[in-house]
Amino acid sequence: MTALERSWFEEAQQSMHGWDFSHLAGRWQTADLPWDYAALVREHLSADDRWLDIDTGGGELMGRFNPQPALTAVTEGWQPNIELLKQTVVKKGITLYPDAAEQLTAVPNSTFDIVTNSHGAMPVKRIAEVLKPGGRFVTQQVGATNNYALSRFFDEHYETAYPDNQLLTVMAQMQAAGFEILRAEQAYAALSFTDVGAIVYYATVIPWEFPHFDVARMLPKLHQLQSLLAINGRVTTFEDRFMIIARKLARRD
Repeated sequence: MTALERSWFEEAQQSMHGWDFSHLAGRWQTADLPWDYAALVREHLSADDRWLDIDTGGGELMGRFNPQPALTAVTEGWQPNIELLKQTVVKKGITLYPDAAEQLTAVPNSTFDIVTNSHGAMPVKRIAEVLKPGGRFVTQQVGATNNYALSRFFDEHYETAYPDNQLLTVMAQMQAAGFEILRAEQAYAALSFTDVGAIVYYATVIPWEFPHFDVARMLPKLHQLQSLLAINGRVTTFEDRFMIIARKLARRD
């Protein structure tokens, strides 16, 4: 085994805490989207809002908005993140709803002025139910074709894990659930990796896009990527993203 191959196996053993990709700092680059999710949240989040953040990960993004703990709640389904949140945000007074089924089952109805969702599950009917009438929903989603070319490169039989997570489909679901769509956009952003080890790490921590990824089995493919990288200096795929801002209607039309 070469030193390069050993480094790939080591990348596959790295773990991630929360939703933190700092391990890839300087090794990948994503083109800007035409919107700024954080700015959208700040635009719609008021200091006295009761706020729910869905699938908060380790709370990293949520924490950037300086939430008022007594008014803030989060959901999370991945057990390692749940344990992390118990030691961090819960100790600050933020309410945590463990949500392995990603259906907001334990979240009370008609409670929140705003619900945010960055790349989380989309149980649209339940989101409408937990919002107060007139409440706002702000989301940025990973679209169905995210990194499709790279996923198919590793597995020619790969089919997208969430085929219905598309802008038009979700907008229709939201209208049926009693939302007024205020803004909606879709975009594709180039995602470039500057070393193959970074791709190995990325594929390992996102198994729903790279199912059954195994370094030993993928060594021929990884060497192909190494050859392509030597020519272009990077390997590029495309992120599929869409955003929606919506308001729950006071009554169904």
